[in-house]
Amino acid sequence: MAAGPLARRLARAALSSKVASLPASARAKARLCLIDFLSCAFEARELPWSRQAVAIARPLPGGANIIATPLTTAPADAAFANAALGHGLVREDMHAGAIAHLGVVVWPTLLALAQRAPVDGAALLDAAVVGYEAGARIGRALIDAELARRFRPTGLVGPPGAALGACRLLGLDEDAAVSALALAANAAGGLNHWPHTGGSEMYFHPAFAARSAVTAVELAEQGAFASATILEGEGGLFHAFGRAAPAAPVELFPQGEAEILAVFNKPVPACNFAQTPCQAALRARRASGDRLDAIERIVVRVPDASKRYPGCDFAGPFERALQAKMSIQFGVAAALANGVIAESSYQRLDDPAILRLIERIALESDPELSAAFPRAQGARIVLHLDDGSTITEQLADVVAATESEVRARFCDAAAAIVGTAQAQAIVRFVEGIEAERDAGALAALCAPANRARALGA
Repeated sequence: MAAGPLARRLARAALSSKVASLPASARAKARLCLIDFLSCAFEARELPWSRQAVAIARPLPGGANIIATPLTTAPADAAFANAALGHGLVREDMHAGAIAHLGVVVWPTLLALAQRAPVDGAALLDAAVVGYEAGARIGRALIDAELARRFRPTGLVGPPGAALGACRLLGLDEDAAVSALALAANAAGGLNHWPHTGGSEMYFHPAFAARSAVTAVELAEQGAFASATILEGEGGLFHAFGRAAPAAPVELFPQGEAEILAVFNKPVPACNFAQTPCQAALRARRASGDRLDAIERIVVRVPDASKRYPGCDFAGPFERALQAKMSIQFGVAAALANGVIAESSYQRLDDPAILRLIERIALESDPELSAAFPRAQGARIVLHLDDGSTITEQLADVVAATESEVRARFCDAAAAIVGTAQAQAIVRFVEGIEAERDAGALAALCAPANRARALGA
């Protein structure tokens, strides 16, 4: 990559990269992540934080749609509400290398801006791939486990990533894209104290990030100038968060690689670091023949980053669902007790069977699993039974939700709000989005009132 300020190099690459020359799997993954984002937004519509985010949006006829509602509002407000909706289940997509949830910032930003003036579907997918790429590459260089204990990675790398994707979508020139990236970096934030109290600010971190990305881009469109050295400069993003300027080059799509392919879709509506332990626990339950009463002790071994992330090593007491969703102990105990991990698992925080098993859990860091992270995030579960025998289950990495699982849970969630026909129309739109001339119509199709288009009227 040519010399010059990092923000300018990234902006130039974001605008000029030939996304169509990447493996077809990159765009396919973008379509899957879009369906998964919409699935989470539909299913989370009635949760308190979702209702709160929607309630503060000012109605604007002809504006951008808030998913799963009949409301339209200004693009920044729509991005805020849709990001909160998409994050509401804690089941959003995950990029382990950046420890960030990029989709719940990228998609709300792009969908809101796509409704200002028609943009085609291929351009939307390309912009999303760029947004994931930029956020992930900056995240890999910036985020480590210690920083993630104090600051929310999604809030740090989401705004600049989504802003660059939006610049690509809208066809901004290089100078404007540099300023948009710099302004978005100035809005990086999100404190990781919430896991200690179960506070709901976590749900709004991507909402603030998406709103900031939209605002940064719109300011840049109006000619706002911002620092090209915002990333590596003395008071820039890296130094501000206690990190030296990146030693290795931060590039987009090096050797034709796309970071979106490193994103996985969560199988469990809980913290990223609880995913693999929960999956291993389900296997251990099956191997035990459901002999829950025989379990005397449970050893759970995870990467050190998992144990150290705020809220993950927490054995209660549980006062709020979010505390349970973050807790590896709760997730493992719920998997063992119920034989399944679903949203309903986090509704009974006083379940005696779950609490009994939590008391028997020892959570430990595993050197081998730690060395493999973030390339893989494995887990090992050992059940010690009352007859002296043990049952061990280990997964080298999380098993992501499959495409069919993602599609099925979208259809279930969307059909409950807009009906089966409209839910199927949304799926068809996403699957064929590259042929669509107006990608912004997707958000409108996600409104309950728009059944006519779904039925072909």
